[in-house]
Amino acid sequence: MAQCMLIGKGEHGMSELKDWLNSINFNKEDLSYDIKDYPPYVINRCLSGFIDTIMYANEMNRYHNLDKDMQYSFYLNSVRKRKRFSPWLRKDKVNDLECVKEYYGYSNEKASQALKILDKTQLNFIKQRLETGGTQ
Repeated sequence: MAQCMLIGKGEHGMSELKDWLNSINFNKEDLSYDIKDYPPYVINRCLSGFIDTIMYANEMNRYHNLDKDMQYSFYLNSVRKRKRFSPWLRKDKVNDLECVKEYYGYSNEKASQALKILDKTQLNFIKQRLETGGTQ
């Protein structure tokens, strides 16, 4: 999920993800003039990570067939103004998660719990054991 503090336009005046999230969460500026660039799935995903917006995201998932403009207007007029921060999962963490899942045969949830207690040397050991060699 993205940080909502940065305000600005992307290249060529197109709105970026941070602009849409800032508009919905923080500054309530209407960006419907640029609705063709609105990413409904990503916005739903970002807002589903917060306790106060998860039900709104669920409603938009139920009515995914609504126009982008209707979805954006719903969020803009329903979500209370608040700063919401949640960093995206870094790629190296995702790779580590996949290694733990494969090595132990864990689900995503169990592997993420195991990642919290494993240190770097243990992760390196797991990666070495999973390395099959050869050329790719």
